[in-house]
Amino acid sequence: MNTKKFKYLQNGIFKTILLIVFSGFLFSCGKNYVPHPYGYFRVDLPPHHYHYLDTLQFPFRFEISNSAEVEKREVEGEKYWMDIKYPFLNAAIYCSYKPIHGNLKELLEDTRQMAYKHSIRADAINEKLFQHPEKKVYGILYDLKGNTASSVQFFVTDSVRHFFRGSLYFDNVPNKDSIAPISDYIREDIIRLMESFEWKQ
Repeated sequence: MNTKKFKYLQNGIFKTILLIVFSGFLFSCGKNYVPHPYGYFRVDLPPHHYHYLDTLQFPFRFEISNSAEVEKREVEGEKYWMDIKYPFLNAAIYCSYKPIHGNLKELLEDTRQMAYKHSIRADAINEKLFQHPEKKVYGILYDLKGNTASSVQFFVTDSVRHFFRGSLYFDNVPNKDSIAPISDYIREDIIRLMESFEWKQ
């Protein structure tokens, strides 16, 4: 009788220990998730320094950042198209030039439509007017807020002969939080470009 009781107790203790060990394994496998804030790589941006892009090839001149590289774009029938590239930032300002032949209204509307086609993804589109009558330079900077493919677009014109426009694009998927410092940095360069813009003819 005592032997049976002992075996029964021994068997019960064994089952209890087995249950505790199994429960320990079961609950120790789960991870304790702690939310972590999203972070982005820090980009060290160089200070702004500028020089004039002034070649005999172009009927205009303006200041560009020393951090940028200019590549002339070969497009059939277009002599004055260029890309202002920021290789270390994976960004470029794609620039085009059109002579005006009584089609200023169409050029202005095309530029406006190019900016506002991003309104689906944009949180806001702000327009800033530029006027320098002494240089015959008039323009608008379109500042696009949100996860848009292009965060800044602009044009300058003398309203009679010349029309120059540009769009800032990044070579990656747009994320307003990660590209915001870079976009702000290049926006300053675009404003400097517009402020320093001059027609040669």
